[in-house]
Amino acid sequence: MELTIDLTGRRVIVAGSPVAARRAVRRYRAAGALVLPLTSPTDFTPDLLEGTDLVAAVQDGQPGWSFLEEACRFHNVLLAHEAPAAAGGSVTLVGGGPGATGLLTLDGAAALREADVVLFDRLAPTTDLKELAPAAELIDVGKLPGHHRVSQQDIEALLTAQALAGRTVVRLKGGDPFVFGRGGEELTACIAARIPCRIIAGISSAVAVPAAAGIPVTHRGVSHLFTVVSGHAPLTDDEHTHLAGLGGTIVVLMGVNTLPQLVAGLRAAGMRADMLAAIIERGYSASQRTTSGSLGSILTDAGSARCQSPAVLVIGEVVRTGLELQGEATRLASLADSLVAL
Repeated sequence: MELTIDLTGRRVIVAGSPVAARRAVRRYRAAGALVLPLTSPTDFTPDLLEGTDLVAAVQDGQPGWSFLEEACRFHNVLLAHEAPAAAGGSVTLVGGGPGATGLLTLDGAAALREADVVLFDRLAPTTDLKELAPAAELIDVGKLPGHHRVSQQDIEALLTAQALAGRTVVRLKGGDPFVFGRGGEELTACIAARIPCRIIAGISSAVAVPAAAGIPVTHRGVSHLFTVVSGHAPLTDDEHTHLAGLGGTIVVLMGVNTLPQLVAGLRAAGMRADMLAAIIERGYSASQRTTSGSLGSILTDAGSARCQSPAVLVIGEVVRTGLELQGEATRLASLADSLVAL
């Protein structure tokens, strides 16, 4: 059972050592409560409970807090037990998925709840971040195309500095930390600084965004493999030849700006002009849009539609499969609506 209580303007005593209770103090303040930290059992006097609505007892290992339960019962004050914050600093790299809060993993959400500091990207699930990380300081280190508000080197320095100061740090990324997310570099920085670091995988937009558009990256009898490519920089001739010769599905992340080079390279490598392609913009958002065409027409189609990042490009026969499936699904939905209307 989950209870939601409006604590705005309510007086809350948080009992526990400063280190163990730091997260509880921030969380209750973020909820609008008037927080009184009680750092030692020797600081308690019964009059403190007058006008207090809630006592949050942090299990900090100190002896002497056992009297709180009886005192709260005697003064009709609610008592909540809180887990302590970790004493040492740490970093958790969390994959947030393609941006929709519902696609954040349970482990990722749990890490955010325990965070003292969250460094987040623009493509991470940020809409509900204040609720997901109620006790955390939120730091935007997001990168825009062609503009890095905070350099990668500075992000790593900030990560390690916050952790070395004893804080529980979450680095929240879009997609998965190890799929074009530079998670390996941040893990390396943590290891060099001797900071405990764990990885929480996320749902990669390479598979999630095509799925949002109804396009399977593999399908029996159509494609039994898919290749994920970064579109940040143009590929080499050898890479185009390799991709064209593999068959299967090609998924390109962040490839709107390099689409002309990709199309020209694949055509020069022998991929036929009528191979289907689709561009899915802003997957899982309210403004999600799919632009489809062939390899021979997709540049014109993308220009006419004014496609922009963030977007995922899919090239392969699975695009045809996805369009056919979506058409059938739409037909069935219309049929169901008609039956309901009757």
